[in-house]
Amino acid sequence: MAITGRAVLAAFAAALAVLVAGAVGAWIAWAVPGLLAAAVLADVLLAPSPRALRFERSGDTSVRLGETAEVALVVANPARRRLRGVLRDAWAPSAGARPPRRPVRVPGGGRVRVVTELTPTRRGDQAAAGVTVRSLGPLGLAARQCTHAVPWTVRALPPFHSRRHLPGKLSRLRELDGQHTALVRGQGSEFDSLREYVPGDDVRSIDWRATARRDAVVVRTWRPERDRRILLVLDTSRTSAGRVGDVPRLDHAMDAALLLAALAGRAGDRVDLLAYDRRVRAQVRSQGRGSRVPQIVQAMAPLEAELVESDPAGLVATILGGHSRTRQLVVLLTDLNAAALEEGLLPRLPALTSRHMLMVAAVGDPRVSEMAAARGTARAAYEAAAAERALGERSRITAELRRHGVEVVDADPEHIAPALADAYIGLKAQGRL
Repeated sequence: MAITGRAVLAAFAAALAVLVAGAVGAWIAWAVPGLLAAAVLADVLLAPSPRALRFERSGDTSVRLGETAEVALVVANPARRRLRGVLRDAWAPSAGARPPRRPVRVPGGGRVRVVTELTPTRRGDQAAAGVTVRSLGPLGLAARQCTHAVPWTVRALPPFHSRRHLPGKLSRLRELDGQHTALVRGQGSEFDSLREYVPGDDVRSIDWRATARRDAVVVRTWRPERDRRILLVLDTSRTSAGRVGDVPRLDHAMDAALLLAALAGRAGDRVDLLAYDRRVRAQVRSQGRGSRVPQIVQAMAPLEAELVESDPAGLVATILGGHSRTRQLVVLLTDLNAAALEEGLLPRLPALTSRHMLMVAAVGDPRVSEMAAARGTARAAYEAAAAERALGERSRITAELRRHGVEVVDADPEHIAPALADAYIGLKAQGRL
């Protein structure tokens, strides 16, 4: 049972009436509240029961972060009496459900459809908490209330802001494939076709056998190899929980990984995903040709940074044991934390780089560079010294990784995705992938 605002106003009016008419007789002090209580009780008894209602859901099951999804709820009233009241479709606060509640009128034997809009503010699965219906009596003084479990889940997917860079990167890939006129032609490592020699061509590309059969000098053209394997590895340990520009480092890494996955899929390569800290958090394996971006997006959606130290030994063992036996490009998206990398990853690099090509991509914090340039006060000087030390450690660990043959991409959140895509295209152009 629930008391409405109208009942509160009626009680306030009854109290005033008792005070004003108190001198007439004491029986009024008992009669007025008694009448109000009887009216409230009658209203509750006359209100249709909300327990008999039936519910059905339909609508969106996924939405990109920042966009709006719609979930429809059909309310069916099998009873003969009309139900009038208030309905609340409850979701978690991060789901951004609106409106929070609404008036509802369901005729006897009829159905009503209501729509809830969801604008999630965080990734992951957003589950419906329940549907609460408050059925009002004819006087509007009291209501009968019941909460129904009507399950539904909407998955908030990563926003993929970097997809705006995809057309430009695809254009560079087409240049490598020779699909449109370009000033620079990629060398690649797979034979493509023969054509006549033009000044400026590499003489090492001359096909002497084909030239002997023709009246002109003929050169071979090449294209980047296809059907290569790429393994995207997301570090979900505590370092990925750090916020860069008020966004977790893990989210920036996901955005860069999605751009690379979309680009590599268009290039004909096979893309796998592995999320790891001390155990496997998510895994997507490619099966034949075709883009795996939708599956990768779904796997990324519920991932959260775990407040545990990473296990580099377990990560390397998982890569070497559970994935492709052939040589592949392993892209590790992590933080260039000198202490963690020196103690964990560096000693295990020979085992990994002997079988696979490794690329480390890290999101830098532009705030550190701003602090390093600050001067003027004692506090700014101390902050600048700390920032310079952090940048120096970052440069040192980058140089150490490159000395071991590791490709390193280090950029701020705005440029990490295109920089990683450029590094991939560069490997294609050099014939190293």
